[in-house]
Amino acid sequence: MTQKKTKFIIGSVLIVAAIGYLITTGINSTSKYFFTVDELMSQKTSYAGAGLKIKGNVVNGSIVRDTDNYLKINFAIEDKSSNLNVVYEGIIPDMFKDGQEVVVEGTLAQNGVFHANTLLTSCPSKYEAEREAGKSHPGNIPYPDKNKDEGSKSTEAMPKTTI
Repeated sequence: MTQKKTKFIIGSVLIVAAIGYLITTGINSTSKYFFTVDELMSQKTSYAGAGLKIKGNVVNGSIVRDTDNYLKINFAIEDKSSNLNVVYEGIIPDMFKDGQEVVVEGTLAQNGVFHANTLLTSCPSKYEAEREAGKSHPGNIPYPDKNKDEGSKSTEAMPKTTI
């Protein structure tokens, strides 16, 4: 093997190794465990400090807004048999209310409180049922057909004004 081929092979291996390293670190830093509240509480391992996504329903009457910071709220989410206390600071979705299904992303503290940095709500199932039934919503207003509009006069039929 010549010196030129050796340099090429070493350079290629270094480039492939660098790309592999970037891919694995990118996947590890963005991957999150996804649990329901019951699944998280039944785990024997501690996920404290790990990135998590938790799905559950907001416990009725648990929403408490911070009086000093309107963007900060404390609430609890539940699944069938478990509750999880959540602290969130940020813009609160319009659909956020008692009993609403939510997904929170963040980290679990050692004391068992979940510190969320993202709060997502799901659309109520009533919209899905209405869409399947063929009903439309205000965002889907059809434009009138200009050819079928008998109430308006065409420009040819209007009197012409001369000055």
